[in-house]
Amino acid sequence: MSQKHGFGRGLTNYGDADFALYLRRSFARSMGISNELLGKPVVGIAMTPSGFNNCHRTMPELVEAVSRGILAAGALPRPFPTISLGEVFLNPTSMMFRNLMAMDTEEMVRAQPMDAVVLIGGCDKTVPAQLMGAVSANLPAIQVVTGPMTTGRHRGERLGACTDCRRFWGKFRGGEIDVDEIDLVEGRLSVTAGTCAVMGTASTMACISEVLGMSLPGTAAIPAVHAARLVAAEEAGKAAVALISRPVLPSQVVTEKSVENSFRVLMALGGSTNAIIHLTAVAGRAGVRVSMDRLNEISDETPVLVDLKPVGEGYMEDFYAAGGVGAVLRELRHLLHLDTINVEGRTLEERLAEPLDWIDRSVIRRFDDPVSAVGGLIALKGSLAPGGAIFKRAAATPELFEVEGRAVVFTSLEDLSQRIDDPDLDVHPNDILVLQNAGPHGAAIPEAGYLPIPKKLARQGVKDMVRISDARMSGTAFGTIVLHVTPEAAIGGPLAAVRNGDRIRLSVAEKRIDLLVDAAEIEMRLADHAPPPAPKRGYAALYRRSVTQASDGCDFDFLLP
Repeated sequence: MSQKHGFGRGLTNYGDADFALYLRRSFARSMGISNELLGKPVVGIAMTPSGFNNCHRTMPELVEAVSRGILAAGALPRPFPTISLGEVFLNPTSMMFRNLMAMDTEEMVRAQPMDAVVLIGGCDKTVPAQLMGAVSANLPAIQVVTGPMTTGRHRGERLGACTDCRRFWGKFRGGEIDVDEIDLVEGRLSVTAGTCAVMGTASTMACISEVLGMSLPGTAAIPAVHAARLVAAEEAGKAAVALISRPVLPSQVVTEKSVENSFRVLMALGGSTNAIIHLTAVAGRAGVRVSMDRLNEISDETPVLVDLKPVGEGYMEDFYAAGGVGAVLRELRHLLHLDTINVEGRTLEERLAEPLDWIDRSVIRRFDDPVSAVGGLIALKGSLAPGGAIFKRAAATPELFEVEGRAVVFTSLEDLSQRIDDPDLDVHPNDILVLQNAGPHGAAIPEAGYLPIPKKLARQGVKDMVRISDARMSGTAFGTIVLHVTPEAAIGGPLAAVRNGDRIRLSVAEKRIDLLVDAAEIEMRLADHAPPPAPKRGYAALYRRSVTQASDGCDFDFLLP
């Protein structure tokens, strides 16, 4: 009864391999699978539908399309569920559960009998989780993304989640619009299935998956509701079957060179700060590490070419129509490693040798006519962040790039919530807002780094201030914001030593963030620092015990090679 592929892979251990295969085939037949198909290779489909994940509303259609492609290519599709992470539906933050989903994906791919796998995800943490799991499982794998939303309309203006969510909320906090209008906007921001309509984390990670080579060329930006999205899913199913006879493993695709290419495209996209954490985690599973100095070199060499929100004006549907990732790669060709391979087994050089139909230069600029002459993201170091911090200069206010200001400190998320809008808060427009204890150990590193402008300043017309934290911010956010400060405050990093009234200096030119307090004074302040109480049970306890710092991707230490 020997069978080394499909249902014959990874037999359940009963001490009798022939019996295990016989029993497995018997149970498979109870699902109505014909004897002919039982002998075929098997392609798993990791599906992630959830009533708590709006980004994945099209999942049933995508699973059907992938299955169609697998059947057409002569294999048996087997969909299976994993955890689904809906960004805005999880408490305390979806980031806490990314590693759990990565573990779920890895273990189910490894434990179940499949010759290859198609991973379908889209929402912010799902694609990085699936890629992390795929790299660790190292079975032939292809990523399919759900695709971005298309835009809504409000009083003659296009709207898209979630940059416009934040823009209108800022107007509401500043008293520019009333409660009736914000209620109208609420129903017009997210009007279709799919991920956020701008170059936020979900779309950035979709593009990175394509650049890494884990997704089929040209598929990252197809809108969720576009017919081409289903065609791409069908083609992914066919390609997964091809991987069975001609394996290309994730370990061959995710390499130092493909990771560097991905960081370079990230800079050109003006993409999400979160992508640095996620790409670091995906690369870490392959044993690849790109230093912060190298990250800054790549950023300084790579202009922002894509004019999309939150950095520019357009939306993802415009990016797709303008030429998508393929157009950006062609502009960066002279800076890329062209010998990387994708899941098709083709080199990047072979892909870029093919003609591209058309490029809309109002959305995707030429290399010599960029949106910005330098990349969108940089790493900062200094006495406040000796392990590094991240700054999105493409979405910040240039007038605040070289500043020194007085610290206004919030010691926790609760403290921020209680005091930020207090009319008696001692704060001025040229102050620097500081949030502590919001890093991986302190609060599972939520998207709280986009500290709101204090209401009393917002009503004076203040639109931006320097804000510093060990938290993250949404990829759809904007402002002069220093994030991922490492080491975080909760484990006794210098951020924990900041007090109200301290002077802080930010220099984008020098790529530094410094606490202007004597080193001996900082050491004295930290001498009696104690970490927050650790959870005693369950996943929360595992998370606290094992999560690494932002500079290491916030992965679990025991999952790294």
